[in-house]
Amino acid sequence: MDSNTSEDVEIVKSPNELNKPEGPVKSIAKGSGSFSNKDMFFRADKIDLKSLDIQLEKHLSRVWSKNIENRPKEEWEIDLAKLDIRHVIAHGTYGTVYRGTYDNQDVAVKLLDWGEDGIATTAETAALRASFRQEVAVWHKLDHPNVTKFVGASMGTSNLKIPSKNDVDSSIPSKACCVVVEYLPGGTLKQYLIRNRRKKLAYKVVIQLALDLSRGLSYLHSKKIVHRDVKTENMLLDGHRTLKIADFGVARVEAQNPRDMTGETGTLGYMAPEVLDGKPYNRRCDVYSFGICLWEIYCCDMPYPDLSFADISSAVVRQNLRPEIPRCCPSSLSNVMRKCWDGNAEKRPEMDEVVRMLEAIDTSKGGGMIPDDQSRGCFCFSPARGP
Repeated sequence: MDSNTSEDVEIVKSPNELNKPEGPVKSIAKGSGSFSNKDMFFRADKIDLKSLDIQLEKHLSRVWSKNIENRPKEEWEIDLAKLDIRHVIAHGTYGTVYRGTYDNQDVAVKLLDWGEDGIATTAETAALRASFRQEVAVWHKLDHPNVTKFVGASMGTSNLKIPSKNDVDSSIPSKACCVVVEYLPGGTLKQYLIRNRRKKLAYKVVIQLALDLSRGLSYLHSKKIVHRDVKTENMLLDGHRTLKIADFGVARVEAQNPRDMTGETGTLGYMAPEVLDGKPYNRRCDVYSFGICLWEIYCCDMPYPDLSFADISSAVVRQNLRPEIPRCCPSSLSNVMRKCWDGNAEKRPEMDEVVRMLEAIDTSKGGGMIPDDQSRGCFCFSPARGP
């Protein structure tokens, strides 16, 4: 062996490899090694494998982005030159929601705060992008008055004009993915119920909101779409108090075989027992969640406020725990709640049946929830109960 070579050498490049680009290895080798025209040597203990992993991740990410840029444009992709992002209105698990305009239309823009930032691994980024594409694929085909209107989306191939204000997360890359939908000024249903927690809602308003939600879910189910995260935070209100279903981040086309749909997907407190228990489920998990939402709309309160997540999960599955229905709730409405949150998914009604049950309810005689400061005495048994 040549006298200039090291005895610690464990990685060797063959003569054929000498003519290939060295890639990231050359820049991360912490030692010169020695080589001749025939052989090339590196000391294995001098190679920074962590840096190598990072550079490989970045390389794969660049290759992925290049492939995206070269693919045909999707029908739902927007022209970012027409998008004006203004200010933050909400923060979520994987993204930040901004208010803005697109082609002079008021819109909400959901930016996903992951991407080409060097933090997430290629596998993690690919999974998030796949989830994003799934949301877009579901949303852009929907057209119903009780489903938030989809405007368009961007896969992160061009720079976004993100406002440089203090309330904006500077970690969001300029080439982030985004989805653009109609802007609804009424905020979330959850916020609306919190504002009315003391005075409660008129019975006709309860039924109107319940009908909006049930009709929207019935439409989704007719398209074989299971929302999987039905809760009052994912419902939005327009200026006329019309409810619209939003956030299709975990929605998916219903599997023909229920065993293909398993796993704890959704929000504790709204999740059906079969979902909590990791068993196969179908669209009737949305029916269960609707029943919880219906109780919440009527009571303007949160289900299980004094229980921990673990207690809720265990009690719902093993003890058939459900929110307590007030005595003043009309039987026509309480029956809908009980049917929807039945522990046996097969006994729950389809959403189109729920719509018919709600449409048959007479709201002319009242029946709304009694506010706490008026609950003493026999109000629950008076002819016109509640507002």
